[in-house]
Amino acid sequence: MCETAFINRFLQPGLLAARLVCCVVSPVALASNRKSVTQEVAIKHLGCCLKAGVCSEVPSSPAQHGPRPPGGRAGVRHPNIICDCCKKHGLRGMRWKCRVCLDYDLCTQCYMHNKHELAHAFDRYETAHSRPVTLSPRQGLLRIPLRGIFQGAKVVRGPDWEWGSQDGGEGKPGRVVDIRGWDVETGRSVASVTWADGTTNVYRVGHKGKVDLKCVGEAAGGFYYKDHLPRLGKPAELQRRVSADGQPFQHGDKVKCLLDTDVLREMQEGHGGWNPRMAEFIGQTGTVHRITDRGDVRVQFNHETRWTFHPGALTKALGRVGKVVKVFGDGNLRVAVAGQRWTFSPSCLVAYRPEEDANLDVAERARENKSSLSVALDKLRAQKSDPEHPGRLVVEVALGNMARALDLLRRRPEQVDTKNQGRTALQVAAYLGQVDLVRLLLQARAGVDLPDDEGNTALHYAALGNQPEVGRVLLNAGCRADAINSTQSTALHVAVQRGFLEVVRALCEHGCDVNLPDAHSDTPLHAAISAGTGASGIVEVLTEVPNIDVTATNSQGFTLLHHASLKGHSLAVRKILARARQLVDAKKEDGFTALHLAALNNHREVAQILIREGRCDVNVRNRKLQSPLHLAVQQAHVGLVPLLVDAGCSVNAEDEEGDTALHVALQRHQLLPLVADGAGGDPGPLQLMSRVRKCPVMAQGARRSGGGADGTKFYVILQPAPLGSLGEGWCPWGGERWGLGSQSSPSRVPLLPVPPGFRKRCPCLLF
Repeated sequence: MCETAFINRFLQPGLLAARLVCCVVSPVALASNRKSVTQEVAIKHLGCCLKAGVCSEVPSSPAQHGPRPPGGRAGVRHPNIICDCCKKHGLRGMRWKCRVCLDYDLCTQCYMHNKHELAHAFDRYETAHSRPVTLSPRQGLLRIPLRGIFQGAKVVRGPDWEWGSQDGGEGKPGRVVDIRGWDVETGRSVASVTWADGTTNVYRVGHKGKVDLKCVGEAAGGFYYKDHLPRLGKPAELQRRVSADGQPFQHGDKVKCLLDTDVLREMQEGHGGWNPRMAEFIGQTGTVHRITDRGDVRVQFNHETRWTFHPGALTKALGRVGKVVKVFGDGNLRVAVAGQRWTFSPSCLVAYRPEEDANLDVAERARENKSSLSVALDKLRAQKSDPEHPGRLVVEVALGNMARALDLLRRRPEQVDTKNQGRTALQVAAYLGQVDLVRLLLQARAGVDLPDDEGNTALHYAALGNQPEVGRVLLNAGCRADAINSTQSTALHVAVQRGFLEVVRALCEHGCDVNLPDAHSDTPLHAAISAGTGASGIVEVLTEVPNIDVTATNSQGFTLLHHASLKGHSLAVRKILARARQLVDAKKEDGFTALHLAALNNHREVAQILIREGRCDVNVRNRKLQSPLHLAVQQAHVGLVPLLVDAGCSVNAEDEEGDTALHVALQRHQLLPLVADGAGGDPGPLQLMSRVRKCPVMAQGARRSGGGADGTKFYVILQPAPLGSLGEGWCPWGGERWGLGSQSSPSRVPLLPVPPGFRKRCPCLLF
């Protein structure tokens, strides 16, 4: 039976629970109880409900009935909201707030009984923390009568009956004399029933999810506005359930907190609170355990540890990497992941680029280093150790106590390099930018190149803390400028990854090696290019170093020019070409040049620089014999196609499968206009048509169809269909022949020979 028919007969406003097990569902109850029940499941139970005659209220358990089975909390409340009509405090179920009057709220009963101005629009709140849903005014809307277990209804014992013969025996009817709540636990969840022998008792019609009664003679219970109720199975959206990058959370999501300790501490106020131990989990991957009623996120990090986080403090972690093993005709993909195969929609996946993942890994590690250091500093400042403790010097430096540090160095000079929380006093002073303390420690013969547990020296700490002046002091004191840590990163790598321009400048001025690779074979310039246009100043500084090696290649086989073209970093492309134009046509192992990468990733400005300033070969081929034009067409980068054609890209060049760029366009799974007006300043496809007249297929088709010159539109159709207005006859499946026509030319479509290579792949190609 349809949902409307069910509501007409059984809905009561303000219900607090819905029990599907006994075939009882109410949209109001469902919304109040916040159950995410699919409509298919609900409707299945609705049919049983109507057939059995069970009402829509779910019963309650009175005290005189003895002990009850355990049940969960039913219903929701708006604890600080008062109905401005009936004056009930703490609205149950949905809240209805007037959008015209200041601070005016109604409960469900008053709203459905036409209290307040009918011409005023209202907002509906399904829970105290859900987003409001704006509704139209009630004036003129259809009100539907409610019938079910209301006062006066005739009932018999129901599916959860456990009260013996209080009703006089099975099948004996009673009459409902009242509907009310059970103490303060639930509202409108129990019914008082008078039986034939005159006895009256209270029975559950929703309390703790139990239904003691079945309706055999419904009673009227007022009215409701169907259009103003929430949809069954679509729970309200919470106000605070999104991550730092704007993505909603769900149970099982992998998340990380990447904030500094001080920022997280402030954000946690009112969102689960702050515990110093939470800092230990910054940068670690956890799993979303649940979403709280307030919209905060409960995250589990191991079997014992769970913390509640402000949702804005979390970022979704990357998913697993898989391999596409099959592409289905409808565009879905078969992907092998961790030994299993799954079918995905393409919209659920993103291309995995190893070089990007490597750069992300390095950047994430830098964030984690800073987070762990912040934790260590907090612990140092909180220490109450003996002044004679060997690590006390590190504590005083962390607190910035120059006098106490000097006193300790005079009394215990041998403790100058003693570690506390894994760091020396010089490393802590360098990170905090305490120049005077750094000079004091250097005078006390502190180990300037002494590494921490991860291989970081004081210079690494100066870079991590964005302290260029400390860096200069350390370099002038003779520290190793190119010392590497456990990830083979120098201080210059660290400064570039953090985006600290002045530190980079100071290191370059003192002769740091700009060509040293890290663990991924990325030079500092590779890292600066990965950082995007925000690091343009760093790119300029690095490319001005006289001895920079612009031919350096990382572990993915990308030269600096390849990498800049991949990322769309036009400034880096210009700087590299100015120093080594001979690299413009250099190929990776797969045959990709810088122009291939720019075309594939739709970097039009970069492609323009490579063509005009680098004078690259626009017809260069990769190992699959694809030209940059093939790749631009394959990805539907319409802004790049005119640029490449104008530059002299051959429209007749064939890849290893014998396909030209036009063949690639015809294989796209959509209705693709080949001739239309241009947009965004790019030459339009109509102009493109005039530039590819040398293509035999295009030229012959345009002449024979009579289209093209008069501005008519041509299309590629990838499904077999009658030619209809495009001509007579049927275009057979399998590419046996293909036709040319136009919207303004409804005459017979001339048939042309199938181009080489089409018959094996294209289902039905018509343009």
